[in-house]
Amino acid sequence: MGEPREEPDNESGLTVLLAFLANLGIALAKIVAALITGSASMAAEAAHSVADTFNEVLLMVGLRRSGRPADRRHPFGYGKERYIWTLLVAVAIFGMGALFSYYQGLETLIGARSGAESDPLVGYIVLAVAFVLEAVSWQQALRQTRAAAREESLPLLAYIRRTDEPTAISVLLEDSAALVGLLLAFGGLGLHQATGSAVWDGIGSVLIGVLLTVVALVLGRINLNLLIGNQADPRIVDDVRARLHAAPEVEWVVDIVTMTVGADRVLVCARLDFRDALTAADVERACVRMARELREAHEEIDEVFLEPVPRDDPELRERVIARYGRTLRPKQEEA
Repeated sequence: MGEPREEPDNESGLTVLLAFLANLGIALAKIVAALITGSASMAAEAAHSVADTFNEVLLMVGLRRSGRPADRRHPFGYGKERYIWTLLVAVAIFGMGALFSYYQGLETLIGARSGAESDPLVGYIVLAVAFVLEAVSWQQALRQTRAAAREESLPLLAYIRRTDEPTAISVLLEDSAALVGLLLAFGGLGLHQATGSAVWDGIGSVLIGVLLTVVALVLGRINLNLLIGNQADPRIVDDVRARLHAAPEVEWVVDIVTMTVGADRVLVCARLDFRDALTAADVERACVRMARELREAHEEIDEVFLEPVPRDDPELRERVIARYGRTLRPKQEEA
């Protein structure tokens, strides 16, 4: 079993810690500003920052717990636990941030909340300072995500869709939403002051709720797919298939199944039809060698299981066709 990747986890830990410190200070300032100004948008942003602060704690717990080594009860390690904690982040964004923002906005729009606003200058100052602090945290998350995307030779958006490391993505999405939310709060506060109508403040709060709902849904979908069990990066799958095809002992790659079992951790299972002239000892040695070569070629691969099977097994053939829509062809037939 591969050891935890310390360097990416350390980088993710720095990103989360920086976001936590920034959000904690911002949350306290926004709470004070919301109490002074009576602004619904400011109150929504305060709830947003409180949720983000709580979320960074969840992410730190996830980083720590998912890095534990494999044991008897969890032979593939604890890598997927990170996805549980990041999924809880999505729930918290919606439950603590979005719902409170909707409540504040609707309360203002239906007139249950007073339209009076006092000392908006305090709100503007807090929003400006919060924007700077959020930008610092956002820049760190963006830098880490871009570096990871370059390492994988992927465009940023493609990397976000494919990544099995959701921690930095979570911080990046949170901070991006925070920056947009601050602009919405600034607009709501400014229009309230300019028109004297609290409707704009309420609209700003509702829009912040919509923004947080979208972020929660995106994060939830990313982590749900990872928890269900995503296939490994298609480029890794293609290379594994090509290497197995190229092995002199292999006549046919009957089936390949891969699954992400944690951040930068992949499980590979392949069913191979070996040449009939090989002895059992030859097959054993070939399996050991091919598994070692695959792990050496891709550090993400933790475990490799190779199973000798006959290619004409009807039940296995049906399962492969059900999964891929066809049988896997030998490399020479695809040229």
